[in-house]
Amino acid sequence: MLKVGLTGGIGSGKTIVSNAFATYGVSIVDTDLISHRITASGGKAISGIRSRFGSAFITTEGAMNRARMRALIFNNTQAKQQLEAILHPLIRIEADFEIRAASSPYVICVVPLLVEVGNYWHKRVDRLLVVDCAVQTQVERVIQRNGFTRKQVQVIIESQATRQTRIAVADDILINETDIIDPILPKIALLHQRYLYLAR
Repeated sequence: MLKVGLTGGIGSGKTIVSNAFATYGVSIVDTDLISHRITASGGKAISGIRSRFGSAFITTEGAMNRARMRALIFNNTQAKQQLEAILHPLIRIEADFEIRAASSPYVICVVPLLVEVGNYWHKRVDRLLVVDCAVQTQVERVIQRNGFTRKQVQVIIESQATRQTRIAVADDILINETDIIDPILPKIALLHQRYLYLAR
């Protein structure tokens, strides 16, 4: 099965693009959704998080306390790496399961940090689709969507790969500067046909 990795910086519009592919019946494996699932109440990562970070980072409902964890790892590289060491192996296991269960001719694997996490996902996908937009567009979208401060968004963007780095390794690029999907739907339709052809 053809596997297309979909990535892009925070606020670039990865979800809206993957949702558009889903309307064609394409199976979507979203590692962000998997991450949320395994850190929800009863999720597979909860015991590891409790063991490493303590019960203060678990809500009364039994989920990871996202706000507290975000505050901890914001300027703490070691804590961030420790959390990733818990989450990433579990995310990969779940993603592999979803890929094997996919029934469409090709599958879209949404991996926000595909370029940043090393060779694992580069080796797992056959093609890389990058959703790109100006940094200012990213900042405004994330402020509106998440309520983060401008400084918080800038720190996140600076911790990610640059636009140039992502574009340099991309097979396909979607420029997404608007807040509506309509302008790029024709390009998504063309990419869908290309991927169907490559999946034959």
